[in-house]
Amino acid sequence: MNSKLSVCFIFLASFCFSQQDSQEKKRYTLDANQFYGTILRHNPDVTHLINSHPGGLLLSLNRKTYGLEAWEQRYNYPDLGYSFIYQEFNNETLGQNYGLYAHYNFYFLKRNIQFRIGQGIAYNTNPYDKEENFRNNAFGSDFLSSTYLMLNLHKENILKGLGLKAGITVIHYSNANVKAPNTSTNTFAFNAGVVYDLDGRKEISYIASEKEKIKEPLKLNLAFRTGINESDVINSGQYPFYIFSAYADKRLGTLSALQLGTDVFLSNFLKEQIKYQSIAFPERNIEASTDYKRVGIFVGHELFINKMSVISQLGYYVYYPYDFEGRVYNRMGMKRYFGDKVYGVLSLKSHGAKAEAVEFGIGIRL
Repeated sequence: MNSKLSVCFIFLASFCFSQQDSQEKKRYTLDANQFYGTILRHNPDVTHLINSHPGGLLLSLNRKTYGLEAWEQRYNYPDLGYSFIYQEFNNETLGQNYGLYAHYNFYFLKRNIQFRIGQGIAYNTNPYDKEENFRNNAFGSDFLSSTYLMLNLHKENILKGLGLKAGITVIHYSNANVKAPNTSTNTFAFNAGVVYDLDGRKEISYIASEKEKIKEPLKLNLAFRTGINESDVINSGQYPFYIFSAYADKRLGTLSALQLGTDVFLSNFLKEQIKYQSIAFPERNIEASTDYKRVGIFVGHELFINKMSVISQLGYYVYYPYDFEGRVYNRMGMKRYFGDKVYGVLSLKSHGAKAEAVEFGIGIRL
């Protein structure tokens, strides 16, 4: 499990810097933020953990872009970077988290508003233990996948390379049901900090060129995803799953495409859960021979950023012999293209806010 989360971080971090031209002029900034907030009650099962206000420190290294590549111009010259988060939950049950992330900064309103999205892995110092820490039903493992969002007022170079920023931050931690328990946490916090220009406030001109146009016919995609996960029954065991997908997509321009397709799910943890339910709860009238396979249809959207893209999909099970978390499912993830056809994909499949699995996959766009 830990190696898979490490691969997740390396895979995402490579998105940020793999496509930068060595001839591009570079400028870097550092920022440091302190945050303080509360754990959101996204699930009634975490109520007993919301008894204090968490705080922490967020440190970041940011690299400016100036439009050498077309995608940088389309997204208003974002920053690429790495960040570190230390979070103190001020709660003995939850302990502390240490996280490493790759992130993007996007700018609005004459670059005075900054929106950041970061993805990475975090280490928790006090995960669930059936004897020593049975109250921690949020984190079932030492290593967690983590996402954070920031929306800040942002002003650089106010005085001798120093600037200020302040706003709100949301930090999510979860192992995506790789190991139970996994109710996860979402922290809502206020942050404030400073920004320092490492390059002496030197000015670099932004490049603006004529916007490119993309017209494509419908494309067929074939994808295979896999990973391991566990049911909500603690210590029920981790099992592999396999997902086969076929879908069509249609580019709407340089930024996005629409998708329509189908998924076939072979989730071995469900096979074991069906056996367990048939024996432990005979009053539910579940047969041990009930089929564990599921088939879904979905619609989706793909947002293109350089050689990577962000996918969001909403699906419905049309073949659903065993009831698990409802017929509607959703998927969020990232794709990394290697050439025009082949891509790697990392995604999170869930039912509403209830995660089912982190999916690692490959695909081809024909």
